[in-house]
Parts: sequence; C-alpha cells; structure tokens
Amino acid sequence: MQDFRDALYFPVREFLAGGNPYDPATMFAHWPVRQNFNLYQPYHLVAHLPFALPGYRTGAVLFALTSLVLLVVLAAMAASRVRTRVPVPIVTGTVVIAALLVLSQVGKAQLYLGQVNPLVAVGAAGALLTRSSNPRLAVLALAVAWLKPQFGLPLAVVLFARGSRGVALGGTAVAAVASLPVLAVLTVRGGGPGSVLDTLAANLAHASNTGYGAVDSLTAQRVDLPAVLFRLTGWLPPLVEPLTLVAVLAVSAVLARRLDRLPDPDAPAVADLLTCLAVVVALVHQPGDVLFAVPAAALVAAVWWRRRAERGWQWLVVALAATAVPFAHLYAADSVIRSVLGERASVTVDGVALVAAWALLVTFALRRTAVRRPDVVGVP
Repeated sequence: MQDFRDALYFPVREFLAGGNPYDPATMFAHWPVRQNFNLYQPYHLVAHLPFALPGYRTGAVLFALTSLVLLVVLAAMAASRVRTRVPVPIVTGTVVIAALLVLSQVGKAQLYLGQVNPLVAVGAAGALLTRSSNPRLAVLALAVAWLKPQFGLPLAVVLFARGSRGVALGGTAVAAVASLPVLAVLTVRGGGPGSVLDTLAANLAHASNTGYGAVDSLTAQRVDLPAVLFRLTGWLPPLVEPLTLVAVLAVSAVLARRLDRLPDPDAPAVADLLTCLAVVVALVHQPGDVLFAVPAAALVAAVWWRRRAERGWQWLVVALAATAVPFAHLYAADSVIRSVLGERASVTVDGVALVAAWALLVTFALRRTAVRRPDVVGVP
C-alpha cells in the first residue's frame, strides 16, 4: 500500500493538520513517506478524505475494497462495449474480464500498491464511452480523470479535437472549480499565490530527479515515449518531453478524428484505443496507467474477431497483444526477462510494447483514412 500511504493517506493528513502536502520537504519531515505527493488535482484531498479519517490499517483496507469494486465497474464497462459486437451476456463478460483483470499484473498492482488508478480509469474510460450518448455524464467522468493531470490534459485535448468540445471544456472546468476551494486554502496558508507557485516548482523539481520518475533514469518504469527512447538508446534530445507531448497528441488527434468520420461503424472503436495509447505514451506514465484502455481494447478485440478475415484488419491483433504486455508482466514473466535480458529490459519492455501498439494503430489509421486520388482520364 505504498501509493495509498504516500499519495493519499498522509497527504490528506497533512492537509487536515494545516500544512501543504504538495511541498516535498514538508511531507518528508512530518510523515513516514518515501515518495513525494505528486501534482494531483487539489480536490483529491477532499474526495479521498473518508479513507484518511480512520486509522491507517482501516483506511487501507477500505481503499483496497473500493478499488476492487472500481475494477469490477471497469470490467462491466468493457463487457458492455463487447456486447455491442459479440452476443455475450454482460454479466458473463463482466465476470470474465474482472477475473482476468484482477489476476493480471496491472490489476493486482492497483490493489497491493493502493493506487488511485481504478477511479481515474473509470473516469477516463467513461468520458470516452459516453461522450456522444451522454455528454453530461462524460463531463463528470472527464473531471474525475483530471484527478491525475497527465490523464486529464491529453485526454481533454484529443476529445476536443475529435469534436467533443463541450465534454473537453466542461470536464476541465468542473475539475478546476472543484479544486478551487482547496487551492484557496493552500494559498491563504502559504501567504499568497507566490508560495503556491514556489511549492509547485519544488514539487516538479523533486519529481523530475527521482530514480523512479526521472526521464533519464535507467530504473524508472515510465512507459512514455521519451523515457523509453532514453532507456533504449541513452539519447535524450533537448525539450524531448514537451515536443513528444505535442507531436503524439497532434498525430493521434488528427487520425482519431479521421477514423470517426469514416462510414465504417467500427472505425471509432479503433479511434478510442488510439486515444488511450496516445494519452499513455505522450506524457509521463507508469505501466499501470494503461488500465483505462481496457474497455476500448475489449471493444477492438471484439471488432477484430468479427473482421479478422478482412484485409487490413488481421494484424490489428498485434496491436492488441502489445497493449496486453503490461497486464501479462507477472512475476514469472519478469523473472525470465531479468535473467535473460537484464534489469533494464525488465523496466523497458512494457514501455516498448505500448509505444509499439500506438505506432501500429497510427499505421492502421493512416491506411484506413488514406485519401486515394481517382484516376484522371485523358491527362497525358
């Protein structure tokens, strides 16, 4: 429960005690934490208050049980999407997907690390799932996804580009408004906006230099493109992180929008999975963050199964297999990777797989949306 300890329980306790949990020095001085409290949305400190009010052990158990329920909810969302293409009862699909999810490395990690990803995943996946059918619900779902800005920001950008402008702007606004009261309290406690800005700068400086989070760390388990590039090549170009963010989101947004506009009813399903992978590889993420792609991946798997014999759709299964690598990265698999390829390969394989999956979907989208010029008759 190290993430519950460092990113939820003691940060909320520090806030209740009158301090600023975003200040790494304060947290390390006052509480038994080993990681700084990253830049979660301030409303996180209020939303998760019920888990920090009881004793640590009680709060941890309650949080783990809640996370398990959220994983089942995510599985139900995936099963409902599969049901639109394959006649599998939603209850059956939910049970099967939930079981596979909890037995997977990504699913287990949510529970034994105490991560907030199940809630963020339900929010992010919900925003994608309901953006057209129920925009108001999608707004609330995106606001939940904004709990971790590295989800909210890229997802809002791609949703805006795909035409869901009200959802993107509304979800962002709701998250901002929900955070204002807590931000106001922290501003007053610090003596003004300048102290808050100083704290944010200190937080970012600390996070960018840790062994588990720095882009140029050889042991970090980051799966975003800049970190993967460095571990593969040892090369870190200037401004690679902001440039990657812009490039990945631009390419993905354009192609996802093109897929949405195709007459093919299955194309938007691929666009959703492309969006999920773009969010993960564009900005700093860990392997467990791919959790929110489960409903989109399940739907694409159902689409592939129905259209596997058609030209151009067969190798979509390769992208799905690559997306599944972090889920299959169990202890037994990790032991083999470490013994054969070494430590760096162990912390790089998930990132390589997700970047490859994104690249495969980009290639698929380019082929499906390519503009073919008609033959011009009579022109020499």
